[in-house]
Amino acid sequence: MTRFSLTMALLLAALPVATPVLAQETALLDATIPPGANFDKANFRLWVPEGAGKLTGTLVLVPGSNGDARDQVKDPAWQEFARKHKFAIMGVQLTDKVPSIVEDYADMKRGSGQAILDALTDLAKRSKHDEIAAAPLVFWGMSAGGEVNYEMAAWKPERVAAFVVNKGNFYYTAMVSKEARAVPGMLFTGTIDLQYRQMAVKGLYAMNRRGGALWALVEEPGAPHAVARSADLSRIFFDEVLPLRMKPGSNTLMPLDPAKGWLGDVEKKTIAPVAPGKPPETPSSWLPTERTAKAWAAVENGTPFDQ
Repeated sequence: MTRFSLTMALLLAALPVATPVLAQETALLDATIPPGANFDKANFRLWVPEGAGKLTGTLVLVPGSNGDARDQVKDPAWQEFARKHKFAIMGVQLTDKVPSIVEDYADMKRGSGQAILDALTDLAKRSKHDEIAAAPLVFWGMSAGGEVNYEMAAWKPERVAAFVVNKGNFYYTAMVSKEARAVPGMLFTGTIDLQYRQMAVKGLYAMNRRGGALWALVEEPGAPHAVARSADLSRIFFDEVLPLRMKPGSNTLMPLDPAKGWLGDVEKKTIAPVAPGKPPETPSSWLPTERTAKAWAAVENGTPFDQ
């Protein structure tokens, strides 16, 4: 090596090494609502897809009994869903004043529902996405989270694009309004979950579906009190139903036409398009599209989803 080459090598070795700049995670915003009539803690966290521009709605994630779903906003599968639909994600923590297996806070009309809406209004302003303060909501949750979802659809059906009931037990509303029955929903049970939970969910489904509710009962074979395949099926359901519900450039939700959907035979676990004429007298799940119907049948029969 020449003297010149050696000198250059020493000079280059002395230079500082540039540290790679990593992409920053989209900022998370937290909000707290003071205790209310039927709840103690009410904490919330918002995640917004980076570079999403104007958002069209919010996915609300609600945990099991007295739990905390704020970190669930980081779930990659739900983030992918949010990016696809230009949604924000809000994780919820609600707790009872006195913890019990009968969650007081699940009764949305007594104050906890308004806490969710107030937190979203605050987070919308601070995130500079004012549009989500009044935009449609999609509700996902497990156990008591499903109770919250159901009661929110019963209380504010005009705000809920779609919802999931997921193996919960205690509900404050039995027969919901005509407007709430028009909100598409999936109601999950697990066949080896507590019998009381199965009976509660099936009861809600039976009387409201008889009244024309656009709901599907999903009985997951061999599933205990656990998420099982419900999150995967719910994402397919939401993917399919949102384009039918969301009116571009408007916060008004479009009604669904029951005659254009599919039916899942609850006993036979088979599917078929809705046929004209008299509705079936045996229990059937209403499903918005063929893809949703096939996914429903896959879960009911314990087979893989179509790729």
